[in-house]
Amino acid sequence: MAKTRVKKVVISGITSEQAEIAFSEFATADAKVQNIQSKMDMEITRIRDKYADILAEQQAIREKNFEIMQTFATEYREELFSKRKSYESAHGTFGFRTGTPKLKNVKGFTWASVTNLVKEFLPGYIRVSEELAKDRLLADRDKEEVAGQLSKCGMVVVQDETFYVEPKKEDQAS
Repeated sequence: MAKTRVKKVVISGITSEQAEIAFSEFATADAKVQNIQSKMDMEITRIRDKYADILAEQQAIREKNFEIMQTFATEYREELFSKRKSYESAHGTFGFRTGTPKLKNVKGFTWASVTNLVKEFLPGYIRVSEELAKDRLLADRDKEEVAGQLSKCGMVVVQDETFYVEPKKEDQAS
C-alpha cells in the first residue's frame, strides 16, 4: 500500500482572535480525546478482568501439557527423532529445533580472560572501534580550545526549538 504524503500548508496572517478560537477548539478536542481514551481503558480493563481466570487456567493447562510432551520427547528421543527432528501427532507437530551457533566461555574462563587470549592467539578477531565522544564535546563546548576547533572539524553546536501546546485541564481552570 503506497503512502501519500500530505504537504503541510504554511498559514500566515493569523489574528489573536483566530488563535484563541483555534486554541479553544484544540483544548475541546484534546479533552474529548482523553475522555474517550479513559473510557476505552476502563472497558479494556473490564474485559481483561472478565477473562483473566479462564486465561490463567488455560495457560496452566498448556504449561503442564508442554512439560509432559517435552519429557516424552526427551525420553524417546532416539526412537522418535533418529531420522527427523520433528514428530507428527494427530494434533500437531513437536520436536527439537537447533538454535543459532553462539560462543560460550568454558568453565574457569571469564570473557575478559578469553578476550586476552584471543588478542594473543587470534588477533584478527578483536574489534577496535573509534567513535566521537559527543557528550564530552558538548560539555566542553564553551572552552576556548574546543570552541575554536569545532568549526575546523566540521561541527557546530545547535539547539532545536519545538512548538508545544498545553491546554488547561478542567481541574486547572480558575
